[in-house]
Amino acid sequence: MAWKIKINTNDELRQKFVDQTVPQAEYLGLTIPDPDLTWNADRGHHDFTQPDWAEFFEVIRGNGPCNRDRMAARVKAWEDGQWVRDGLMAHARKRAARVAAE
Repeated sequence: MAWKIKINTNDELRQKFVDQTVPQAEYLGLTIPDPDLTWNADRGHHDFTQPDWAEFFEVIRGNGPCNRDRMAARVKAWEDGQWVRDGLMAHARKRAARVAAE
């Protein structure tokens, strides 16, 4: 905000997101899992529970509930793609040998 790149605070953006999302969820018949979510007519906004910032930062640090699964999927994808890398390296060696022989 100091550099005039961002005009709204994170709290303002979060409030805007909640205010836009709640009616959409209600229209779709979904229930938002926040027992304190209520419409505040005086403010013209929804009141909601603040995020659990300790949990948020734990997830950011890689200690989230799905982190092991996500990392395992990335390792598996890397290992499953080894044959492609091997093939590319073999092709590069073959091509280099052909160029050197010319």
